[in-house]
Amino acid sequence: YELLQKQLFQLEEAEGGFDQFTRSYKSFGVQRQPDNSLFFKEWAPAAEALFLTGDFNGWDKFSHPYTKKEFGKWELILPPKHDKSPAVDHNTKFKVVVHTKEGERLYRISPWAKYVTREEKSVIYDWVHWDPPQPYIQIHPRPKKPTSLRIYEAHVGIASPEGKVASYTNFTTNVLPRIKDLGYNCIQLMAVMEHAYYASFGYQITSFFAASSRYGTPDELKQLIDVAHSMGIVVLLDVVHSHASQNTEDGLNCFDGSDSCFFHSPPRGVHSLWDSRLFNYSSWEVLRFLLSNLRWWMEEYCFDGFRFDGVTSMLYHHHGIGSGFSGDYSEYFGLQVDEDSLVYLMLANHILHTLYPDCITVAEDVSGMPALCRGVEEGGLGFDYRLAMAIPDKWIQILKELKDEDWNIGNIVYTLTNRRYGEKCIAYAESHDQALVGDKTLAFWLMDKEMYTNMSSINPMTPIIDRGMQLHKMIRLLTHGLGGEGYLNFMGNEFGHPEWLDFPREGNNQSYHYARRQFNLVDMDHLRYCQLYAFDRDMNRTEDKYGWLAAPPAFVSATHEEDKVIVFDRGNVLFIFNFHPSKSFQDYRVAVEVPGKYKIKLDSDQVQYGGHGRLDHNTEFFTEAQPFNGRPNSMQV
Repeated sequence: YELLQKQLFQLEEAEGGFDQFTRSYKSFGVQRQPDNSLFFKEWAPAAEALFLTGDFNGWDKFSHPYTKKEFGKWELILPPKHDKSPAVDHNTKFKVVVHTKEGERLYRISPWAKYVTREEKSVIYDWVHWDPPQPYIQIHPRPKKPTSLRIYEAHVGIASPEGKVASYTNFTTNVLPRIKDLGYNCIQLMAVMEHAYYASFGYQITSFFAASSRYGTPDELKQLIDVAHSMGIVVLLDVVHSHASQNTEDGLNCFDGSDSCFFHSPPRGVHSLWDSRLFNYSSWEVLRFLLSNLRWWMEEYCFDGFRFDGVTSMLYHHHGIGSGFSGDYSEYFGLQVDEDSLVYLMLANHILHTLYPDCITVAEDVSGMPALCRGVEEGGLGFDYRLAMAIPDKWIQILKELKDEDWNIGNIVYTLTNRRYGEKCIAYAESHDQALVGDKTLAFWLMDKEMYTNMSSINPMTPIIDRGMQLHKMIRLLTHGLGGEGYLNFMGNEFGHPEWLDFPREGNNQSYHYARRQFNLVDMDHLRYCQLYAFDRDMNRTEDKYGWLAAPPAFVSATHEEDKVIVFDRGNVLFIFNFHPSKSFQDYRVAVEVPGKYKIKLDSDQVQYGGHGRLDHNTEFFTEAQPFNGRPNSMQV
């Protein structure tokens, strides 16, 4: 916290405060001035000379040199044309030419480039001047921050059943209405920051300020967010500040010809497993770049917050490689903790929440770092939520290794409730990680190849489909009710999307077969996917009505190993699960806190959800003042 205060003080002294400092995207890269001249500015401390070349000067490599300024900065001004129009036309190409001290000549894209595109035949991305005469103006205000966060994790490129890269416009037209219908109030958009390699799933970033052009233009992304806001849905950006692509010609790597610049020199500046570069968070200019990057996505595109990728890798010098975390405090406080990046994350959260009080930040951390989700003024890192990453691993492990009758109910409940008190978690049964090639979606673990032949609702269910359908719903509801203060679902998994995810790459002959989401399956009434979809929708709508995610953690009154029954109450709602593979129960006594009359509000066994309709929803249940399992009242169900 002292280090954070020191940083903030230095920002006040040197830059006139963090507000100015984080708006550096208004001075770096290329800026059109009121008189239509263009101002260029870069930071390239190791360069000998910098030149600008492009369509505007016939790709002359020497005609437009930058002037060297102090602290490794370089500047250049292009006056307007004779008719006072901008010196460079919208949608034309540039490159920065870097001359190194060793006499090399390198071609680079500005780290601050706001739009980059790739020609079909080419490998390398081009920096394109984006300055449309009629830019898209967002009209809908940001929705209020939801008290219960229900996140739909989505990837624009795979958001259609067709075997191709889908567009922002497709997402706005075809996917947003589904998300709204399903009752999710937040979208986490993956793979928006520009990445040269599509199959990296958006995690090897090459241009940090550019929205990926493979799905369309910046204006089409602005429209997507605007339409989401009009539906009352907040949008988070999956932001990757933990590492950067090794690419040099169209990435940040070796921008000024040195192996450091934005990164630590090797070996510290290289991630051994990801084959990517690691930022030097102690560098003033790196802080300027990354903090301005967060501000840019909030201001320019009106995102509502961020999911920070790879936080574990940032927090520790060992990057979490080869270290299991047991929860012992010595693992979190010691020399292995990277203080620079810790302070960077505190700074980022402090600035975001000061400028945008409703901003939501989510940390992807495996290690369980204490105080990750407490305010910086308490000495925490300032995140709003962390992802409960142990939960999906537990579900996959159970489905891989155990027969139904061997499920350890106590262990499941322990995994779902094992979280740091007072720090909010986002629970999920599966995310994009579980669907990647080499693994399978939960639906496919449960039902496997029978999904190809036996998902018709015209024929009676086979035992495998029956069990798979019921467990798919129960696993989700249990995770939703017990696992956290927010809930996340990856696009398509809500209706039991079959198979797995695999992007076009050399190993699969550049096939798009597994890089799409088959929403058409839901629209076929004779298939059972629409039944799982309906349950997911009603589960979210029920939460919206009763708000259990925003309520204090649940009180678990029963984990019965022999009966395979779990009972808990949370937010005036009583949850009862029977995971027994063959037994039903009648007149079963359950504990409740609040006395009175209870009614069934959501039932996974209803026929419209692919259940058997064994419960009468007109039944009313009355409590008795008979204490049971640590609660003052109980009733028979």
